[in-house]
Amino acid sequence: MFRKFFGGKNNSPRQESDIEREIAALYAILADAMGSDRLVLQAGKMDALRYMRSADPAERVLALRRILEENPTIYPPPKHSEIKEQLAVLSEFIADIMARRQLEDKIERKISEKLEREHQEYVKDIRLQVLKEEHPDAETPHDQKKREALQALEDVHLTQSVMELLRPQSLEEIVGQERAVKSLRSKLASPYPQHLILYGPPGVGKTTAARLVLEAVRGTALSPFGKDAPFIETDGTTLRWDPRDVTNPLLGSVHDPIYQGAQRQLADGGIPEPKPGLVTDAHGGILFIDEIGEMDIMLQNKLLKVLEDKRVYFESSYYDPADERVPQYVRMLFENGAPADFVLIGATTRDASALNPALRSRCAEIYFEPLTPAHIVDIVNNAAQKLNVELEDGLAEIISEYTVEGRKAINILADAYSLALDRDDEKVLSIDRPIKIEKRDVYEVAQVSRLYQFVTRKASAKPAVGHIFGLGVSGFLGSVIEIEAVVFPAEKGKGTIRFNETAGSMAKDSVFNAASVLRRVTGKDIHDFDVHINVIGGGNIDGPSAGTAILAALVSAVTGKRIRQDVAVTGEISLQGKVRPVGGVFEKAYGAKQAGIKTLIIPKENAKDIPRGHLGLKIFAVDTAEEAFQKIFADAVEFVDADKKVSLEKIPPPSDKVATIDKISSTTVTPEELEMLTR
Repeated sequence: MFRKFFGGKNNSPRQESDIEREIAALYAILADAMGSDRLVLQAGKMDALRYMRSADPAERVLALRRILEENPTIYPPPKHSEIKEQLAVLSEFIADIMARRQLEDKIERKISEKLEREHQEYVKDIRLQVLKEEHPDAETPHDQKKREALQALEDVHLTQSVMELLRPQSLEEIVGQERAVKSLRSKLASPYPQHLILYGPPGVGKTTAARLVLEAVRGTALSPFGKDAPFIETDGTTLRWDPRDVTNPLLGSVHDPIYQGAQRQLADGGIPEPKPGLVTDAHGGILFIDEIGEMDIMLQNKLLKVLEDKRVYFESSYYDPADERVPQYVRMLFENGAPADFVLIGATTRDASALNPALRSRCAEIYFEPLTPAHIVDIVNNAAQKLNVELEDGLAEIISEYTVEGRKAINILADAYSLALDRDDEKVLSIDRPIKIEKRDVYEVAQVSRLYQFVTRKASAKPAVGHIFGLGVSGFLGSVIEIEAVVFPAEKGKGTIRFNETAGSMAKDSVFNAASVLRRVTGKDIHDFDVHINVIGGGNIDGPSAGTAILAALVSAVTGKRIRQDVAVTGEISLQGKVRPVGGVFEKAYGAKQAGIKTLIIPKENAKDIPRGHLGLKIFAVDTAEEAFQKIFADAVEFVDADKKVSLEKIPPPSDKVATIDKISSTTVTPEELEMLTR
């Protein structure tokens, strides 16, 4: 039948030539590959039907070429001598078609198999879902295996960490922060609680105080916090602003179906799902952000908006309010936002300048105070009771020399406890036989951890000439600064001053001011001496607060009068001899106390900044250098009679004949420069 349709000589197989049999075979293979109907249809499109029925082998080859190459313009038929060559090319063409067809069939089979498997899995999921709806407690073997593995992890418990064990459990256990805790409690117990920012050095109890104060005011008569008010704690160093709004654990974000995928049933429908953040978790309670000063400035601005609106709003280009498939809770979140009515408490060890001014303006600010050695001793003794250990006499005092942080003191004690326990032969700890921690354990901890004594400058009861304690502050910690001066007689009018460069330009200005006031209060001419003033250790004095101390050291060196070594002084000196106000007086008092100072001299204008008798110090507020000297010097200092004092305006100009003196350092001041400063 095939031969009848496609033509050709009606000869017996013996009479057919090899070429005709090859042509007939190619048509038969092509018909199997394409199908007879499709082959006829393709031949009609390519105008090849009449050639397919031809008795001429050349025309039948022409028809085969048009069908395979899909080109109806191919003409003329090949010569009889070319038929053999073209049949070889057409055979390769058909072989390629057959191979491609087999590959397509193989791929189609794989696709069908995969679709069938997915269909079976889908049906299985539907069945499981129906079973779960009818039997909520039922679980698959896979779920059961996962649950058992998780339960095995839950059954493994180590002992408490030392910080968990020794953490204060009541407000009374927070040492050295009575005023800060009182202020914090009053602001949270009010019917109108305020947002707060807590400043202070690390390890003084800011986080613990905030948590315990909330526990104390929950459910009280005036407090708006309910008994189940949440305390949500996070770390500002881990919060970063994502400009793409893909993720935001603080404020919340939208899980779009294309990028992240919401719930499966939402993602399948192209419905975005809002995910509320920590501000919503803290609704009705407190959001505590530790190290808020490290938080991204853009995120601080975003947080401002939430504090104003008490609500977080979500946006997504995938949200269609007209889509009836959108769940009601998703619609509520997009249209009304998520509630975020909470009290913000931020804690930071950085300066207030690190925070957004707009954020600060919405918050009350509380400063937690640095801890004194006496506070550290109390913390160590309280921790020893909780650990049920015995301390060697003086051990707590040794720990207080190595740190001003309560947390660090507990860590040192815990390390020493481990050494003591390892040293004990029986390694038994009980009420009847507590472990004893010895001083050598603390010293070994200090050596291994490379700790150094925090306070290395100590006050003394023995007065000294040319040596005085000034005061500085770094961050929230104050410290004493040792200043010394020495003078040598020089050729009259040709003295020089040397001052260490590393102390800073402001301290250098204080030296110049003190040099000018020296003549006024003592009648001595600084030009008659070679003067060397030194800040021991070369520390940078950041701020104009060392003038009075430098003046006292100069006066002592020039007059030979001794300075009390249990006195510290802060305050800048003016050219008129006035003691001008400075900053950080509260922190400087702690630095003085740690160094064993008993008397603190401050400017009169700073008297309101510190309570009288703070930390047991004798605090004197002075207005002039003469008043300060009465408290600083152990020996009486004779001042120039007021009627004989030289007026600063009447000091004669320097002589043109004064020779230039080589500077002995980059900070050496020539007589001409000194005359200009005192003119």
